[in-house]
Amino acid sequence: MRARVSWTLVLAAFLALPPFQRKRVDEMGFGQVFRIERMRVDPALTQALRSRWDTKASAFVFPWGHMIPSLEDVSRITGLIVYGRAVSGYTYPCYHDLARRLLDLPVERRSSLVPRVALQESLGLFEAGKNAGETEDEYLERLARVSRRELASEPVPQADLDLRCFLVLFLGRLLFATRCDAVNCRFLPLLADLGEVGGYAWGAAFIAHQFDGLSASERQTSTSGFYPFLQVWAYLHLPALRRGELTRPGLVPIARRWDSLRDTRHLADQLEHLQEALDSYPYLDVVWQPYLGEGDEGQPWLVQARPYFGRSVW
Repeated sequence: MRARVSWTLVLAAFLALPPFQRKRVDEMGFGQVFRIERMRVDPALTQALRSRWDTKASAFVFPWGHMIPSLEDVSRITGLIVYGRAVSGYTYPCYHDLARRLLDLPVERRSSLVPRVALQESLGLFEAGKNAGETEDEYLERLARVSRRELASEPVPQADLDLRCFLVLFLGRLLFATRCDAVNCRFLPLLADLGEVGGYAWGAAFIAHQFDGLSASERQTSTSGFYPFLQVWAYLHLPALRRGELTRPGLVPIARRWDSLRDTRHLADQLEHLQEALDSYPYLDVVWQPYLGEGDEGQPWLVQARPYFGRSVW
């Protein structure tokens, strides 16, 4: 549930941005993510995949062998950039002064976390709860309408603060989400110069974050991060599980084509069924190369990404 709410909040903030700000987000390489439909969360599928993750091998272990999400999967499914400078840098012991200067938001002394509510309110997301009887589309439209009133409509200095707050929300609550309610400021130093943000390989950092989340404590059943990625990865490579529905063929990035099939069974029953299905999954039904025949039309980010396909994220 939290993943779906976070997706709606971030999408509402993006839709509230004026056109010149959305253009900047697109130039940074994040625009394709916001063209993806709000996919239904499938916790049973992600839990079943997580149970097959081998921490030592950093790969899924199935009866037919090892499988691992690749940089090509990230590029084609999400449209994120997998080439450029590494998303790396110095970790500050305290982000108080940096957050004040770059976000105009409070961060506790000796902390790297910005309060989630303060961050959302900086973007005009004051009442983020869903009203009774409100549809998902009505909820999204209301959030975007209220948020739009608080954001700078012209390229003035306040607009840079707005954009950084949005990027921190996007990176901390969606792309690199964790189970913490507060939002980590670890990416804030990379956002100081907004003109440099698009030069980083955010897609490569994203898949590394996925691996890190999958390798977390075995007592954790869910995974952190942008949930549509693993779901669509399973739809493409393990179609016989029948967890996804191809509703919009031909759209790019590929995540735009799919939705999660509704399963009304109890989560425990779904998980048991998926575990059994994976144990007996026919080898010949595994799709090892799902992108054969896929063109590059409408996907300019693939041109520079191709030399990285087939290479390890490490």
